[in-house]
Amino acid sequence: MSEQQNSNGLNAEHLRSSLEQIAAANGIQRWDLGAACSTDISVQVDRGEPKQMKGAQRSSITVRVWNEQGLVGVTSTSDLSGSGLERALTGAKDASAFGNADDIPAFSPLATAPLAELHQPIHAPQGILRLLDTLKGAEQDLLGRHAAISTVPYNGLAERSSERIYLNSDGACRQQQLSTASLYLYARAEETGRKPRSAGAVRLAYGAGELDVDGCVNEAAERTISHLDYAPIDTGRYTCVFSPEAFLDLVGAFSNLFNARAVLDGVSLSHRDSIGETLAVPFLDIHDNGLHPANIGASAFDGEGTPTRRLALLEGGVLRNFLHSEATARAFGVAPTGHAGLGAKVSVGPDWFEIGPTPGSNGGESGLDRFKAGQPIVWIDSLSALHAGVKASQGSFSLPFDGWLISGGEPRSIEAATVAGDIRQVLKAIVGFEGEAKVTPDGLCPMVWVEGLSVTGEA
Repeated sequence: MSEQQNSNGLNAEHLRSSLEQIAAANGIQRWDLGAACSTDISVQVDRGEPKQMKGAQRSSITVRVWNEQGLVGVTSTSDLSGSGLERALTGAKDASAFGNADDIPAFSPLATAPLAELHQPIHAPQGILRLLDTLKGAEQDLLGRHAAISTVPYNGLAERSSERIYLNSDGACRQQQLSTASLYLYARAEETGRKPRSAGAVRLAYGAGELDVDGCVNEAAERTISHLDYAPIDTGRYTCVFSPEAFLDLVGAFSNLFNARAVLDGVSLSHRDSIGETLAVPFLDIHDNGLHPANIGASAFDGEGTPTRRLALLEGGVLRNFLHSEATARAFGVAPTGHAGLGAKVSVGPDWFEIGPTPGSNGGESGLDRFKAGQPIVWIDSLSALHAGVKASQGSFSLPFDGWLISGGEPRSIEAATVAGDIRQVLKAIVGFEGEAKVTPDGLCPMVWVEGLSVTGEA
């Protein structure tokens, strides 16, 4: 879409004109603004009855001002009126006197570069009552899939209309509109004398009418039912097969490997000279590609106005690039990569991972099939407690997981277990990939085989 699109919401050109006048009247020569506004509607149900129905309008605006000494002041506001903008600009000007002289951001040199064209249809909201009817039907369908499924304790159907803007005094004027919808179903099943078992599924789309409701119900039911027949697992070392969702979660938990801000702050597993080092098996590629057509909610530009693009992180197992903001890129002598978040301190983070075999490589062992392996295989479906079980700056993890032990081709749900290891060892212990890459909310990835991981069963 056009980066200067007029809409029923924000108008970037009008906003920039107002800011220019206010800045001139207050002796402010250098400024920028990042704004995000959204209208959200969501529903939750409990056995056919409404549990929660919410509607909200949110706005978040960050204003930065550079003073004559080059120091930066930052303010946040939710008021885009003329008086609100003036308070934000003058407040940022006053705050600039206390700016950090050792960490001075600048405008991205790519803040006025052309943007990629995104094909993101804008859908009108269906309304809260229609969402409620849809979610009631999905819950009823899921409850009817098995006698043991007694409740769907976590569920939600939501739609959002949002806009993002980036403006600066050098002429940058970015604007993007987006509509998205999401469905989440997490079922709980319980049989007499057995522990409760749970599993869920999620679907995303540009509009609520495009959501794959039946697919979400089917996946949640199949995963929940598959965990009913469970058994303990012996503690030991196993070859593990990670689902796409689980492996993407694991890589995301250690994304400081690729984060230039974390490198400069001394909290990354990488260091300034790590580019060119071999971090993984020679047939692994990892790209960050926020522009992938399957990435619902893709942004054409980051918080500093830098265009989003596909970036090679690992190619053939070799570290090729870091994720950068303007400031980190300047420190490394490279161009910004489009991964900045605007705030009191500019953050850096990944968008959407693509993980798979290196083109032209052997891709590791071929013909992998977890049901035909000659040894017991642990199939890890989902990881839990990533906030507590990951030591990102050390590389180690110990995480509870849901999954199955496959022995003799027969899968049986694992009662309770944790998987532990070091991400650097994991990346070098990948055996190969199974099946085609799957699209998930967090990225694109096939099944990933990793040998020699420590699995601890419940005592």
